[in-house]
Amino acid sequence: MTDDLDIATAGALAGAEVVREGYGKELARIDKGAGDFATAADVAAERAILDVIRAARPHDAVLGEEGGRQGATDTGRLWLVDPLCGTLNYAVGTPLVAVNVALRDGPAAVADPFTGEVFRTDGNTAWLHHEGTDTPLRPTAATSLVDVNLDPPFPSTPDFRATDLLAHPVFVARFRPRVVSTTLALTWVAAGRRAAYVTDGTGLSGSVHFAAGIALCRAAGCVVTGIDGAPLGPTSRGLVAAADAETHSLLMKLIR
Repeated sequence: MTDDLDIATAGALAGAEVVREGYGKELARIDKGAGDFATAADVAAERAILDVIRAARPHDAVLGEEGGRQGATDTGRLWLVDPLCGTLNYAVGTPLVAVNVALRDGPAAVADPFTGEVFRTDGNTAWLHHEGTDTPLRPTAATSLVDVNLDPPFPSTPDFRATDLLAHPVFVARFRPRVVSTTLALTWVAAGRRAAYVTDGTGLSGSVHFAAGIALCRAAGCVVTGIDGAPLGPTSRGLVAAADAETHSLLMKLIR
């Protein structure tokens, strides 16, 4: 396996298989503090993903949600791995989760363990990979569905509150809100299943949770910025990923 896109895809699929096999079972929980936790499936899925990456790229570094940074410190190649995004959903028997694998500034893949779909990009083009076939992703705002992440923290308050956006009369007239707790929603924007996705937060462009979904949205042609409308960077606040410029512009007006 020599192609980084294939490595990202294989890693996401390996993690997804572990997540799928553990679903519905009583799993040990690892307390991470502040109400956050991981399950044994999170840890096992990350191990499966790392096995794929190490076999193909033994000299690359990996930053995992559960294991932290591992591997060489002097390499420019860093894999960002979130083995089970949506752990709380998973732990209570809600099959709405994602497995995120991204090479920083390179290919990325997001797997849905329960549909068998893998949303993937080589950094220039984005596809839905399913049953051996790649279909180009075509973002569209036609659904008028906007996913808004209401999970804390909320570093941008009081200037921006996601709950205020949901209550804005223009938002209510134009869009239909959905509330998610997994970055699978970013892939839905890239695939045309959502008009947009909005979240608060910091450092999302380099986050194991968001890097793969951001890469997909960009490659699919979505408009991706911070909640201030500026390009994403290490100090950016929040994230707005919209299917088109018109949707993004309207959301920016409402947020401001």
